Parts: sequence; structure tokens; C-alpha cells
Amino acid sequence: MMFTEVPFLERFEAAAKAGFKAVEFLFPYDFAPAEIATRLTDNGLQQVLFNAPPGDWTNGERGMAALPGRQQEFRDAILKALDYCAALSCPRLHVMAGLAPAGVPHDTLTATYGANLAWAAEHCGKAGVKPVIEPINHRDIPGFFLNTTDQAAAIINAVGPDKVGMQFDLYHCQITEGDIVKRVEKHLPLIAHMQVADNPGRNEPGTGEVNWPFVFQRIDALGFRGWIGCEYRPANETVAGLGWFAPYRA
Repeated sequence: MMFTEVPFLERFEAAAKAGFKAVEFLFPYDFAPAEIATRLTDNGLQQVLFNAPPGDWTNGERGMAALPGRQQEFRDAILKALDYCAALSCPRLHVMAGLAPAGVPHDTLTATYGANLAWAAEHCGKAGVKPVIEPINHRDIPGFFLNTTDQAAAIINAVGPDKVGMQFDLYHCQITEGDIVKRVEKHLPLIAHMQVADNPGRNEPGTGEVNWPFVFQRIDALGFRGWIGCEYRPANETVAGLGWFAPYRA
């Protein structure tokens, strides 16, 4: 979503020059693992997260974990993703729930989701990778099965919080639930990764309605020490929009 001014493989160098020490992206599967690993090494970057294969993304699929009848495809996707995790030394993998099929009972979807996540957690755990799940708002992806932080917490606690973590996107939370600081406080023990974007627009922090200095201060005070990904669309050129980050540079 950032550094789209240049092709994908050139974004690693651009991110490093802009001062980033770590990166995440949606999908690596159009490129050989070794090719991406070289870009990370050459630019002194750590890969901290990417998504497992989501099914047919081009035709609107947004994950398979909750979809009945797709279990083998789901398992193959996780194994493929773990090959990339190994090559990129990536410790977290986002497992997308998918769009709820019409007419399928909610309990069936939940049971499928839990069973698939348990299988993924077992295999990810053997590889030293933690799978994470992300509640996504109803506006950006209508029909997505996992919408709220409470829903995600229930799934995580059922599978085991030592096995699965929450990918807490403050942008999605602001749209669906609001009260984002209280949500962070409530679910902090389950949160393995955070992401930020302002609302509306999904642009840089500081371009919308959220009081980011207060939010970041509270996240620090609560003791969160994981990565916070900048999953936003720059309003203009990427580097020109990084001024919001200056107060938080180490």
C-alpha cells in the first residue's frame, strides 16, 4: 500500500531509505522466496508479517479459513505460506477468514474456522510461526466473516492464545466498533501485531478523525512492544506523507 511509486521489489530499498527497519506486505507469491529474501538482507530489513494465500483474490475471495469444503485448499495454502516464512524469517502469518457464503449457518462457519485455525496453529507452531487473525470492517470488505475484536478474541481463546494471536488494525476497529483505546486495553494480552490508518480515507495518521498522539501514548503506556504496521494509502507521495511519524522515531 506504501511506496507504490516503484515496482514491488524496489519498495524494500525505498522503505529502508525512508528509515524503516521492518516491513510487511500482502502477498509474496508472485516472486521467488529467495528473491525477496535478498531484498530484505541487502536493505537490512526484517519481515514481520504477510498474508497466507487467500483463494482467488482477483475474483473477490478474501481468505478460506471459515469456508466449508475448502479445507484441503486451505491446508495447501498454509504450507505454501510457511515455505515463504522460512525463507524470509517471518514470525507471523495472517490467516484470512474469508467472505461468509450465503445460506451457510453461522455456527457452521465458526466450527470450520476454529478447526482450520487449530490445524494451521499446529503446523505454524512447528515452524516457529504464529498465525494471526484480523477483524476487518464491514465497509471495506462487505460480508467478511470476522468483524469485531470480541469475535476474534473468542476464536483465539477457543483455539488457544498461545497458538493464535490477534492482528489488531486500529482503522478497522475505528469503523466497526470505535472506542479503540479501550479495545486495545481489553485485548492487549491477545494482540500480536497492530496496524494503523486514519479514518475516513485510510490515509496517513493525522489526516482524519483519530487523536493519534493520545492513542500512541496509551499503547506505549500499556506496554505493547510488538510491531505497528503502516497499512495506509498515502494521500500523495509516500515519503512526503511520513511527517506524522517524526515524533515517534527512536
